Amino acid sequence: MRASLASSIAVTCAAVLALPVSSAAPAAAEVLVQPPAASALPPAPDLPGSTQSLPLGPLGPSSRAGGPGEQGLPRRDVKPFSLVGVVWDDPRAPLHGTVQVRTRATGTDTWSQWQDVETHNDEHGADPDSAEGTSRALRGSTAPLWVGDSDGVEIRVRAEAGGTGGALPLPAGLRLELVDPGEGPEAQTDTEPVLETEPGTGTEPGTGTGTEVEPVAEAAPPQTRTATAPAGATAAVAPADATSAAVAPEAPLPPAPTPAPAPAATVPAAALAAPPAAPPLSGLLAGLGAINSQLTPYAAPWLPALSKEATEAIASYLPPFLPRTPASGAEAQEPAKTPVQAAAAPYIGPRPAIVTRKGWGADESIREKTFVYTNTIKAAFVHHSATGNNYTCAQAPSVLRSIYRYHVLSSGWRDFGYNFAIDKCGNIYEGRAGGVDKPVLGAHTLGFNTSTMGIAVLGTFSTTAPPAASVTAVARLTAWKLGLHGINPKGSVTLTSGGGNLYAKGTKVKFNAIAGHRDGFATDCPGSLLYGKLGTARTSAASYQGR
Repeated sequence: MRASLASSIAVTCAAVLALPVSSAAPAAAEVLVQPPAASALPPAPDLPGSTQSLPLGPLGPSSRAGGPGEQGLPRRDVKPFSLVGVVWDDPRAPLHGTVQVRTRATGTDTWSQWQDVETHNDEHGADPDSAEGTSRALRGSTAPLWVGDSDGVEIRVRAEAGGTGGALPLPAGLRLELVDPGEGPEAQTDTEPVLETEPGTGTEPGTGTGTEVEPVAEAAPPQTRTATAPAGATAAVAPADATSAAVAPEAPLPPAPTPAPAPAATVPAAALAAPPAAPPLSGLLAGLGAINSQLTPYAAPWLPALSKEATEAIASYLPPFLPRTPASGAEAQEPAKTPVQAAAAPYIGPRPAIVTRKGWGADESIREKTFVYTNTIKAAFVHHSATGNNYTCAQAPSVLRSIYRYHVLSSGWRDFGYNFAIDKCGNIYEGRAGGVDKPVLGAHTLGFNTSTMGIAVLGTFSTTAPPAASVTAVARLTAWKLGLHGINPKGSVTLTSGGGNLYAKGTKVKFNAIAGHRDGFATDCPGSLLYGKLGTARTSAASYQGR
């Protein structure tokens, strides 16, 4: 009976996990395409939130080009908001100058000091030649800045001095965006609580009775919305010479946990010839509660953490487009393992708990309704959000909802730019939609979004050190996600530039598997002090993988 049960579970897992994926792409293919879907996902809850968009006016003398050298708004009352940013018409026009705001706390007469807004934000966008990067909806934008609950604002945008003493022209169509994140989802009574211990205020999250512990406990987990193939559908694969991302329409989650047999087209020949050995029954049972989003209710606010044993057991049944051995050729880090070797030592870190988009309250109605995938994940680029450090961990979901609205409705992006986000308490959040275990194409590192993932640590770390909990979360997340693709966090990979200010389009560049944004683009991101911690994250991630 035990052997029969184990066999049944293994077959069920394999069938369910095969449903939403395509056949493995050729080595040269840049994207994978999910099968066409017949219907949309369930509607997202009616989540509040709003954006006020105010045009800026002249505040000072004209620039040498005839336009105003300083624009802004004097102090004024506005509807409540918590995040600010500035946008303009042409996404290719740089803002040469400074942006400063001050705000009034809601219901008070207290105004803040002038705060700087990071003006260089284009390097966080989609690749230049991608569909998202050439969208007519795109606008130039500064980085967003979290200011907390406010109902008054003043702003000034000053042009940089030119070579002849006059001011350089400011971009046309400058507007101040004031984002109210609205209320988040109602508190769940049956979920793992989000960590709320603030760095430096006492016991670190996850500490116990005096024994040595990790600097952060597992974060609150979520559930992702992924496309599911209709019965009998076959997967389409992007041609080998594809240069732009292909999109996959969303599809409904299975109505019941009884899956249909996987289509023969989704099972690679190699898997039929040498199927992986069935993992121990205990490992399968441990992972069945959240083996993938197809087995988790749509409303689940988090994905639970899994042990390394359970993670590796589930990895035995991962879709074929998630290779667990290194790529071949110049981009390989080490000799590829045989299927038997890969099954014996997969080097995958335990999956951390992840707060889903549902968990932090993403309004799914505002993003584009298709998913875009790259064909693998070779590296992780670490960023800081540059939104400031004046937030609590309890406010992190509100910060994410604000950034999300700013990316989509103000800047014209298709979705949240980063694949994941991490707060100061070490909680890990799902970013761009499409599946946390899938190679979702993000908009985070201009020129190097293909075959990579983007992780934003919420905060600004140019002169402020990142919390240990955040660095630990980066290590745990990358140990798992890079491990799914056979990547050693302490190794290096070669990526091809899509174009940027450091590397011309087509240039092959060698990166650390866990790299900082500044490695691929001339920028301060992720801040000098967070960048200095990436070596620690690489070592820890490799250790979590068992290397």
